Amino acid sequence: MKKVNIIYWIFTGLLLALMLFSAAGTFLIHDPETAAKMAPLGYPAYVMQMLAVAKILGAIALLVPGFPRLKEWAYAGFTFDLLGATISMIVTGFAVKDYAPMFIFLAILVVSYIYFHKRLKLKATATKDSAV
Repeated sequence: MKKVNIIYWIFTGLLLALMLFSAAGTFLIHDPETAAKMAPLGYPAYVMQMLAVAKILGAIALLVPGFPRLKEWAYAGFTFDLLGATISMIVTGFAVKDYAPMFIFLAILVVSYIYFHKRLKLKATATKDSAV
């Protein structure tokens, strides 16, 4: 259980840092450099702000203990965000060097999600064993 928890928290921490950093750059700080990078995508500013709020709420959902269904929704939202961003960058002609890191971010998301389910399974087994 300890190994699963360590891997889960490492990858979930990386995922949360990624999402919160992204949200801060687009919404909280109004970073002009980030805005300039996003301009070719053609999304209005309010979409970026909406996504930033969703990322913050998703990060909170992953940090709050319990609520496994809410965590599933957060993971789904992060998946849609990362896939949508990757596809948008590819379709609008960004260079490979610009969207290649997105695949690393998706891998971090996948590992966090897999270990989220491993933790749930181990907790269910431990609860079942202690009840007997």
